[in-house]
Amino acid sequence: MKTIRYELHDGIATLTFDEPGSPVNTMCADWQRDLSTATGLVVSDKALIKGIILASAKSTFFAGADLKSTMRLTPADAPRVFAEIEQTKKNFRTLETLGVPVVSCINGAALGGGWEVALVGHHRVAVDNPKIQLGLPEITLGLIPGATGITKMTRLLGLMGAQPFILESKLFNPREALDLGLVHELVPANGDDVSASLRTAALLWIAANPKAQHPWDAKDYKIPGGTPANPKIAGMLTVAPAMLKQKTRGLYPAPEAALAAMAEGAMVDYDTATRIESRYLAKLIVSPVARNMINTFFFNMNAIKSGQSRPKDVPRYKSKKVGILGAGMMGAGIAYAQASRGIETVLEDVSLENAQRGKAYSVKLTQPRVDKGRMSPHDQQALLERITPTAHPADLQGCDLIIEAVFENRELKAAVTREAEPMLAEGGFFASNTSTLPISSLAQASVNPAKFVGIHFFSPVDKMKLVEIIRGKETDDETVARAYDYVQALGKLPIVVNDSRGFYTSRTFGTFVMEGAAMLGEGIPAPVIENASMQAGMPVGPLAVLDETALSLSVHVLDQTRDDFHAEGKTYEATPGELLVERMVKELKRAGRAAGGGFYDYPAGQKKALWPELKTLFEKPAHAWDLQEVKDRLLYRQAVETARCLAEGVLTSVHDGNIGSIFGIGFPAWAGGALQFIYGMGIDAFEARCAQLAGKFGPGFALSEDVKRAVRHHQPVY
Repeated sequence: MKTIRYELHDGIATLTFDEPGSPVNTMCADWQRDLSTATGLVVSDKALIKGIILASAKSTFFAGADLKSTMRLTPADAPRVFAEIEQTKKNFRTLETLGVPVVSCINGAALGGGWEVALVGHHRVAVDNPKIQLGLPEITLGLIPGATGITKMTRLLGLMGAQPFILESKLFNPREALDLGLVHELVPANGDDVSASLRTAALLWIAANPKAQHPWDAKDYKIPGGTPANPKIAGMLTVAPAMLKQKTRGLYPAPEAALAAMAEGAMVDYDTATRIESRYLAKLIVSPVARNMINTFFFNMNAIKSGQSRPKDVPRYKSKKVGILGAGMMGAGIAYAQASRGIETVLEDVSLENAQRGKAYSVKLTQPRVDKGRMSPHDQQALLERITPTAHPADLQGCDLIIEAVFENRELKAAVTREAEPMLAEGGFFASNTSTLPISSLAQASVNPAKFVGIHFFSPVDKMKLVEIIRGKETDDETVARAYDYVQALGKLPIVVNDSRGFYTSRTFGTFVMEGAAMLGEGIPAPVIENASMQAGMPVGPLAVLDETALSLSVHVLDQTRDDFHAEGKTYEATPGELLVERMVKELKRAGRAAGGGFYDYPAGQKKALWPELKTLFEKPAHAWDLQEVKDRLLYRQAVETARCLAEGVLTSVHDGNIGSIFGIGFPAWAGGALQFIYGMGIDAFEARCAQLAGKFGPGFALSEDVKRAVRHHQPVY
């Protein structure tokens, strides 16, 4: 066997998982074969065995499925996958029903298939370390727990109790697992030999429980809370699918399959329930949605977390004191993000009153948690003490990083840069939180453009995980690497892009909202545009987003762009969407939500509603529109712009594009991001559809030969 060591000593059979050449154990093809072999050895040695121990030679217990091989599956592989899943479960069942106690020694993380391996044990012993993660995150990857996870968790916790852990992929640590009854015993994390402590606990339990079995194998077993025959459960199950559909909009098959497997499995015997689970998983695992989500939420996310876009050979860096210029919504949010992660923060504004108001934002965010007992008053006070509000630039003295977060005005940004930059500690660096203005031009106000970088946060900072790091023409590798480390220290996701107007996220997001505005101008009803966007998987419609971000801001950016083009001796040709937004602001005086109304009205104490005049002003009653075409225009336009960013070198990797599009601009997770949308569909099919859309709706959908080449060149191979 390559991945499992089998040892029989003093009546104890130990199966130690140790996949060669891998930092973790996975359910790879070798492991599946080895499990069958190991199970055969256990059966043949049955007369000699008093107990079985499942252990790991890695720093974690078990990582789950081999997702790289999953990426290579096609729909034709479904029957083979079903047979493989069933064989693994047959091995699990053989070990569980041999008539001897089985103990799982959980020395580290056990996620997905890894937690399902742990559930083979009648008794589960874990290390008491709050950092260890256990549970079933499959739904986040477009899959379901299919190696007994649904069946066992439902039988352990009940249909209602298991839902958060299956449908919402809620993870838990060993102590939480102990409280839930999912782990039975903990050993200290600070012992000399944790593996020995786990084994000692396992041996003691085996000696005390020679005839162990799982609860569902006992004759008097009943599912906690009842089966779907229970009126309460039946009532819940009649509304649950509708509630789920409301959340998924029918775009994510995994949660629906998981709920079905839970409910159907609860009505039948254990073995039939696990077979139902296998069928659902075999169908899902070969689907395009699962492929897209595994690609992005596993492989691309790991690329970000492991720093693949971070310049190499630069030592790790920790910011100790960071200054923020501007205590508005954005500056106040950055101050909170820093202070909550232990970073000393100086929050500067034109007046002390403004700066104090910015600090008060951290009180607003933390007080509800203190009131609910989720944060101690002591921790809240410590966080607030890390923020020093000031109106004096001299208080920024000694900061190793200063971030300007003032209004999007080139002259203002230049002025605050010149004023604050001399306060940097030796070797410090300066960042702009601009969302649209090119970093290279802003760096002209700096005495050291090599130490000037863009760090673009998204609003609200406390909720948005993405941060876009923008490398100017002169920004050096050390500064980019330090910005990357700073963002990761905040617990956020950094992507690295090269400088251009709007960078990646703002530029691509602009195409989404302006395509929506353009369609309105063509006569497509506003409700159709907004609902089609939601049906395609975007979090909100383009017109609603324009209102929230302020139509006046879009017009300000348009005016700035025209001025910049004029300064270069060129003329900027505004798009139909930009012209419509400009008309809304300048002619119709509808500047957005903050100004009292834009595409929507905002009556006090009531839900917002589309401005009735949109129908009169723009809608064309005889206009022929196709719902799928409206959806395609909103998604394809973003994907095309992302591909252009890749071709121009604004994006340098697929993982930055996918993670940036999902976490920065809300591109649908089912598609795996804007570039995976292309690869998941197939490049040829994407190019053909773009040609159709370009023929009908203009050059926004056109793909140049350079763009086509870039997309093919960067296609991931698994």
